[in-house]
Amino acid sequence: MSQAVSAPLLSISGASAGYGEMIVLRDIDLEVYPGEIVALVGSNGAGKTTLLRLISRLIPGTGTLEFDSRSISGCTPDQVFEMGIVQVPEGRQLFDRMTVRDNMLMGAFRRRDNAAVERDLEHMYELFPRMSERRMQLAGSLSGGEQQMCAMARAIMAAPRLLAVDEMSLGLAPIVVDRLMESLMAIRDQGVTILLVEQDIHLALTAADRGYVLETGNIVKQGKAKDLLDDPDLQHAYLGI
Repeated sequence: MSQAVSAPLLSISGASAGYGEMIVLRDIDLEVYPGEIVALVGSNGAGKTTLLRLISRLIPGTGTLEFDSRSISGCTPDQVFEMGIVQVPEGRQLFDRMTVRDNMLMGAFRRRDNAAVERDLEHMYELFPRMSERRMQLAGSLSGGEQQMCAMARAIMAAPRLLAVDEMSLGLAPIVVDRLMESLMAIRDQGVTILLVEQDIHLALTAADRGYVLETGNIVKQGKAKDLLDDPDLQHAYLGI
């Protein structure tokens, strides 16, 4: 994490959002600095995915949302994508009847430098060797772990500045999750800032620099990831300690 940079890449202040009459998020404050992995953790239904949808402008909300010191409150989903906010959605949402290669290239559909796209594609094959082996296979025929690799590679092909990963570990074997986390750390080392949204609090906070704990639409704790892991209340509530 780069501590020398004073301005956050993503800044959220006093944000509230929901669906129709139902308010899901209340008065959310959150910051992500360049080069960080920030974990947003909480149980199922806490509002984590709703916050990602708010950041991506898929749902309206109130409060202040800024990316790279620019307001994104009035932006469309296309505009925030162009600015470099890219999601790996929960459930992967691949194009099942397209090949792995074509799914990955869909992430780069707005990019115009074909040579750079090809270089990045080869880099994804190095980062996810299984995707190289499966490149001409239909995405719908992949295992769950392979589908998650493909979804992550597709998102990185969009050349994100902020990569938001929603429930990466859901339904996957621990050994697969470990490999995915290694890949995520490598992506961060290459300059991509990461917002990691997870139910698996131990997994997320072990990898993160800082964390936020979301409960029923409110941020109830925040701080350095190690401090949160050592927090007795969190250990009791989420880790069974």
